[in-house]
Amino acid sequence: MLRETAFFSILVPALLPLFLGCIVLFLLVDKVLTRLGLYRQVWHPALFRASLFVCIFGGLGLLLQK
Repeated sequence: MLRETAFFSILVPALLPLFLGCIVLFLLVDKVLTRLGLYRQVWHPALFRASLFVCIFGGLGLLLQK
């Protein structure tokens, strides 16, 4: 996995663009799940949202390794 990426001659961690992309993907998934009413069915919606983001970020981070 890359450690750093050059972005306009500034070195940023390789996971930073992935993190920002995951935020956008999470917001889209969150909007869909809210419209479907899934959050009324879970015990703790904030904990579910946090774990959903961790799963998305972890999964895409693992894909980046290969």
